[in-house]
This record gives sequence, C-alpha cells and structure tokens, in this order.
Amino acid sequence: MHDKSEDKRMKFTLLVVGRTVEKHYITAINDYVERTKHFISFDMEVIPELKNTKSLSMEQQKEKEGELISKALQPGDVVVLLDEHGKEFRSVEFADWMARKMHTVNKRLVFIIGGPYGFAPKIYDIAKEKISLSKMTFSHQMIRLIFVEQLYRAMTILNNGPYHHE
Repeated sequence: MHDKSEDKRMKFTLLVVGRTVEKHYITAINDYVERTKHFISFDMEVIPELKNTKSLSMEQQKEKEGELISKALQPGDVVVLLDEHGKEFRSVEFADWMARKMHTVNKRLVFIIGGPYGFAPKIYDIAKEKISLSKMTFSHQMIRLIFVEQLYRAMTILNNGPYHHE
C-alpha cells in the first residue's frame, strides 16, 4: 500500500533560470542536492533559458523569464528570491530560519535564482522574502552551488551533524 504521509511532507525546491553548463559546478551541485535529500524533500528545477535574447531589451527578457517562472509555480507555494537586496544570514541563522519554515510552510518552499538581469516586478510581487548569499557578486552558476551547499550545511546544523564548524 502506498504511504500517503510522504506526499504531505513539505517540499523544498530550487528553481533556476537556465541550465548549469560548467561540468565542475554540475558535479558539485548534484552532490549537495543528493546529500540534502537525506534530510529533506528537495529538488532543483530548471527553467530553460530564453532563445534569441539579442532582440530583447533587459526588461523584456526579465518579463519573459518572469512568465516562465510564474508557470513553474504552484498554488500554495511560498516563494523566496535569491536577490542581492535580500536579507543576509550567518549559516547558523539560516539554519534557524529553515527550521521555522519547516514548521510554518504547508506545501512547497521555492527558492528562485533568476536570470542574468534579476527578476521581473511581478516575481518580486509574489515573493514572500528575499535572501542574499553575499554582498559580493557571483556568477549565476556559482550561486547555485553556494546555495545548495548552504542548504546542506543548514540541515547538518539542525541535525547536529559533523559537517558544520563555526
């Protein structure tokens, strides 16, 4: 008999615009995604990058990406943008924040890494919160790796694992 309780468990999703192309990032990202799945229901969804962007302005590109992001969302999703203007956390604070989300979010907590120009206004409107991983600027490929590593680190902190060190 299929156990329905597994389906009701809160899910974490990382939604990214454009596939990861650099092999060393792909390997490391997949490693952290798999490690994180030992603790929580977590997956990474890729929205294909736009084609023929040369004919689009920066605003048009953000708008089109925004439409694709909106389509990937489900009713009841709690959306958190990874954005340079977001709240910054130390790793332990992020773990505490994650613990609170695990008690308050019913369906999916969706973290979104946008395209090269950031997010369309409508995506900012639907987001509940914004998180910044650093004041420094990183490539979108690298941010994916940093985020999944921090998510894994948060889970080890919450589970008293040996991975985290102050």
